[in-house]
Amino acid sequence: MLKAVILIGGPQKGTRFRPLSFEVPKPLFPVAGVPMVQHHIEACAKVPGMKEILLMGFYQPHEALSRFLVSAQQEFRIPIRYLQEYAALGTGGGIYHFRDQILSGGPEAFFVLNADVCSEFPLREMLEFQRRRGDAHSALMLGTTANRTQALNYGCIVANADTHEVLHYVEKPSTFVSEIINCGIYLFTPSIFQHIGDVFQRNQQELENSNGWQRAEVIRLEQDVFTALAGSGKLYVYKTDGFWSQIKSAGSAIYASRLYLNQYSQCHPERLAQNKPGGPIIRARVVTSPLICIFSSSARALCSAAHPHPASHLS
Repeated sequence: MLKAVILIGGPQKGTRFRPLSFEVPKPLFPVAGVPMVQHHIEACAKVPGMKEILLMGFYQPHEALSRFLVSAQQEFRIPIRYLQEYAALGTGGGIYHFRDQILSGGPEAFFVLNADVCSEFPLREMLEFQRRRGDAHSALMLGTTANRTQALNYGCIVANADTHEVLHYVEKPSTFVSEIINCGIYLFTPSIFQHIGDVFQRNQQELENSNGWQRAEVIRLEQDVFTALAGSGKLYVYKTDGFWSQIKSAGSAIYASRLYLNQYSQCHPERLAQNKPGGPIIRARVVTSPLICIFSSSARALCSAAHPHPASHLS
């Protein structure tokens, strides 16, 4: 039995995505014709043994989000729930706060996906890699290759080339560390909560000694957990050559749409607009709606600005 957790953040996050997120929550903004987070849900629903998908964030109850969840459950025929954090708890704090919900039913493992990424989502491959290793207590992260300049903007992974064990992890280093970067997609077993719990206990002790105001529940997987697990034999990386990109700005949303549209010819040809007698001539892979959007030279300029030096497998 498997579960998936999709971290959707909240209104205080994603300010670079404005003004697109003023009218609709960022996770519901359409990318390649469907809400951004639907790509994640669809990938999770295809994994054999997936029993539940949990969206986690600190958006207030929202009519558009509720409608989307009902529609997605009907389309993908899998339970999908939204767990609302009482505050922004970080990428690790949220899953620790809702650990009882995640562990309900006894899943052998669960995926954690950041909502603001665009990917082929090789979840089955990650699961097979983990099962081949036969280690029920290690964590797995998805990695990809970036050039030396790009890598400074992401979490950087130094791994054993033979075993794929993560030996060193640094989030957004000031100097070059590695060309392998963290994609924000993880596969955990229940044992991850012990490691996050250790961070929580340490945070509590530090707060008691310093009389600080920061919540002990605020935990970051990247800086607080992965950095500590690296080199301990408990963290591994599965490297993908498939497409991957972050969606942080309006320009990057256009770039992500291009990546998904290129994939649609194989997985979703029905979503692509077709030439019809007497209709407009369609010269590229596009989706259309009653609100027609023209992919113009200015949009291409936004795309180029968002990814001036794309890695070879992202272009």
